[in-house]
Amino acid sequence: MSREVFCAIMRGANTFVKQAEQDVDAAIAAKGPDQEVSFPDTAYYLPMAYALMGIEAKNLRDLKTIVDHCKTLVRPEPTVDQWLPYLGAGLDSGAATLLSQEVTCAVRYLNQDPIEREHTGFISDTILRELGIQLVDGRMPGFAAILGPAPTNEIALQVVRELQQRSILTFLLCNSDGRSMYDQLVEEGVEMGWKTYIVPVGRDTTSAIYVLDWAMRGALTFGGHKKGEFEKCLRYCKERIFAFGITFGDIPDDWYAVGAGAILMGFPVISDSASTPVVHPTGVTTYEALVRELDATRLVSRCIEVRGVKVKVEKIDIPVSYAAAFEGERVRKEDVYVQFGGRYSKAIEFLKTCTSEEVQDGRIEVIGPDVDSVTADSVLPLGILIEVAGRKMKPDFEGIFERQLHRYLNYAMGIMHIAQRDQVWIRISKAAVDAGFKLKHIGTILHAKFLEEYGGIVDKVQVKIFTEEKAVEALLGEALPAFDMRDDRVRGMTDESVDTFYSCAICQSFAPNHICVITPERMGLCGAYNWLDGQAAYEINPTGPNQPIKKGTAINDEVGEWKGVNDFVYGHSNRNTERFSAYSLMQNPMTSCGCFEVIVAIVPECNGVMVVNREYQGDTPIGMRFSTLAASVGGGAQTPGFVGAGRMYLTSKKFISGDGGLPRLVWMPKELKEAIRPMLERRSEEIGIPGFVDKIADDTITCDAEGVLAHMESVEHPALALDPMF
Repeated sequence: MSREVFCAIMRGANTFVKQAEQDVDAAIAAKGPDQEVSFPDTAYYLPMAYALMGIEAKNLRDLKTIVDHCKTLVRPEPTVDQWLPYLGAGLDSGAATLLSQEVTCAVRYLNQDPIEREHTGFISDTILRELGIQLVDGRMPGFAAILGPAPTNEIALQVVRELQQRSILTFLLCNSDGRSMYDQLVEEGVEMGWKTYIVPVGRDTTSAIYVLDWAMRGALTFGGHKKGEFEKCLRYCKERIFAFGITFGDIPDDWYAVGAGAILMGFPVISDSASTPVVHPTGVTTYEALVRELDATRLVSRCIEVRGVKVKVEKIDIPVSYAAAFEGERVRKEDVYVQFGGRYSKAIEFLKTCTSEEVQDGRIEVIGPDVDSVTADSVLPLGILIEVAGRKMKPDFEGIFERQLHRYLNYAMGIMHIAQRDQVWIRISKAAVDAGFKLKHIGTILHAKFLEEYGGIVDKVQVKIFTEEKAVEALLGEALPAFDMRDDRVRGMTDESVDTFYSCAICQSFAPNHICVITPERMGLCGAYNWLDGQAAYEINPTGPNQPIKKGTAINDEVGEWKGVNDFVYGHSNRNTERFSAYSLMQNPMTSCGCFEVIVAIVPECNGVMVVNREYQGDTPIGMRFSTLAASVGGGAQTPGFVGAGRMYLTSKKFISGDGGLPRLVWMPKELKEAIRPMLERRSEEIGIPGFVDKIADDTITCDAEGVLAHMESVEHPALALDPMF
């Protein structure tokens, strides 16, 4: 290591540690050592201290312990005679930097210092889990942390757009003067936030800990590592979380210290400054640790090369950028050039199977006016007909493929797609039209993506796009009966009607011991994959993450346990899970990676279960919020009494049927209840309990077990008459 770098790290780390000590001493003097401290919405206390030191920091006394440990890690700046070219002391100082930054930020939250303004601040466990599925399915291959502003607005815009096009999440960090790329991107009119993969974090260099805390919780949440297992956590970050830092201009001491902490976690730092000494340690990061790239046009590609990020960039011939980073982009009313559907006009998207002779591959037709023949703020009807042919194509796949339009079209910058079927709503922005986007490009996207992702099934794709009222009406007349038939076919499937289930191991890259078992009546816990999806995925890639599971001999029909499933789960969970029950949360429930939509948990006092979704931030009757529950249920753990699930599983006939089924449900958040009320009401009528949904307590009624029990007694909830769950 360069002595220049080493000394800068020492100076920066000592500054951070001294600041943390001053902050804690002042807080103790004002509030006392027993004053509680915490970050919002996390089960990991101060995550870096939790992982590296094994300490559950709950009060100011604990923060003082962390600071004292930091003081043992940092050393004075060495003289020429004292310096040795070894990395160890520099990495120790990096650890001290991260731990002391965490302490300083915790005191800020204690003092309710309004430091973040438009910045996100501490990143919650909820956000971690919401983005987990994108990290594990490859849509988000990694993330970048950019320290400070770029030399010009043009370079700032170029860098973030290149990262977006590669679906890499970008965190914007401020330097010690409070400057970052944020103001530059605001001036350029760039939409920022989680949905567009550009997230401003905090007002100064200290806030960098929020990003590194988020990464460390990946090791704790998805890797299943425990507090104090610092070597395992650091190795997980290095090998499984593809992240890197970017700096512009000369690097000050505080950035060097933060960079040492990032390098400790396996994340390299890339600088555009000619004065930056290059550091090439062995085995710390994937390649180099501190790298120079003087050509701004190559900065992003150099970062990807150095970190070894596995990026798949779609090359589609359309005039706007195309990447998963734009999936959450919203086209606001003032930015709309033309829109279709929603409450404004009739619109429908429909995919159907045809014979090979009926499909001319790559043919795209637009019947009716295109966007370049209407004025701004126009509304048109829309019909999108995708006709596919393939020797392996089956009618069962139509709905699966059709649902991909939401993802495919939202990947295009300036295009907003909401809902599906005859409820679809599409907006095209003025910027996209100015760039040359036309309706034919929708066909270009769909043709390219279906052949890319489903080429093992689909041989030909042609697209017809209608914007004439009569043509759209005709397409509706053809599609609506097909939708009804499709739904009847799926609803008619039962676990008993098949001898094969499907696995999903996509999340094993983050939770090595987890394996999902998908049945016709129980979708994947992420809510994104059902049995037909598993079947289609296996057809596409027989060696991929979705494999057939022969049920084999039934061991216990009531709880859903079969010998074949047990054998598969044991062999594909690193021999970690020996038994699996599909219909019980009390006996050998399915493991979870951390990407579940809801958590089902026992409420012992009420002889029933509660359900909480990740969007709900409040308290629950068992005294644990979603984030705390998720820490116990995720990471591949099998935890009797708790199970992760997709929200539609709540309306399945097999919903914890081994434990009493739907009548066991005693509490859920009001928002979730109303969102699925029609399906819950239909299911409750099927089991002979009309009006059951209103017997379920929610957060507008009570959030404690005693209140739930009182509500149950007042409405005569059926769980009161069921056998005890224990």
